[in-house]
Amino acid sequence: MPTVEEAYEHCRRIAKARARHFFYSFRLLPPLQRESMCAIYAFTRHSDDIVDQADLTVDSRRVAIREWRNNLQRHFAGSREDRVLAAFCHACERHAIPRSYSFDLLDGMEGDLSGQVFENFEDLYSYCYRAASVVGMTTIHVFGFEGRQALTLAERCGIAFQLTNIMRDIAADAEMGRVYLPQCELAEYGISRDELLSGSVRAGEDRFQKFMDFQYQRADRFYRESAALLGMTSPPCRAALWAMIATYRGILKRIRRAGFDVLSQELGLSKPSKLGIAGHALWLRATGRVPSFPA
Repeated sequence: MPTVEEAYEHCRRIAKARARHFFYSFRLLPPLQRESMCAIYAFTRHSDDIVDQADLTVDSRRVAIREWRNNLQRHFAGSREDRVLAAFCHACERHAIPRSYSFDLLDGMEGDLSGQVFENFEDLYSYCYRAASVVGMTTIHVFGFEGRQALTLAERCGIAFQLTNIMRDIAADAEMGRVYLPQCELAEYGISRDELLSGSVRAGEDRFQKFMDFQYQRADRFYRESAALLGMTSPPCRAALWAMIATYRGILKRIRRAGFDVLSQELGLSKPSKLGIAGHALWLRATGRVPSFPA
């Protein structure tokens, strides 16, 4: 059975190897918060990997995610056999993170295996809450916060992150038979779910451009509505939160600058943009200033 220190070190290695957008943000945190965030990342990464195993049948993946859920329950009850779950459950106890958040997350991931169709934005919001908002609320428990309003703002920030993911990954999701965009909104712009799944929509089409601009405006609104969260977060952790938001909002803006061409390429931040965010975040940490919301 691993020690707590060994469990956290295992999660740190996972985060360093796989957290493309977030690991450098973790390095801005105080040591205790840093190791907790690596544990949270490792847990969410493994959960996501279970449902995305293309070499397994859907039924096999459903069995695997349910066994992972049961294993999580056993670790909350005291088991320490799995290094990721041992570190994750320890972090939840350390920061008084509600256990319901992790089970909500697993509910959302299991939903990916059901071929779910989102008829409207209310349906999509519920999914985004389970897939991302609960991670945001978990994160600010680690960072520390003042006022219950911070939880509401973290929920909205999580929605913004997930909407950004959905916009960026339309083509990749379609390859897995998934369309997260609301059916009524697609129909309003003359786009069908089948067209997205078959790849017959082109990024340059006027209908797709207008549809994506609508999605962009909504996602950006969720970012702006969560702006006050930075000032509610514990000062030693503000730079890391700023870097996370700057990274994901930067991806959203990159999508717009590329003319919403997410169908033929995966859009992300350039190396100079990442270095710029990292440099500014280091300056924020050194000066202790309350960061302005990322432009």
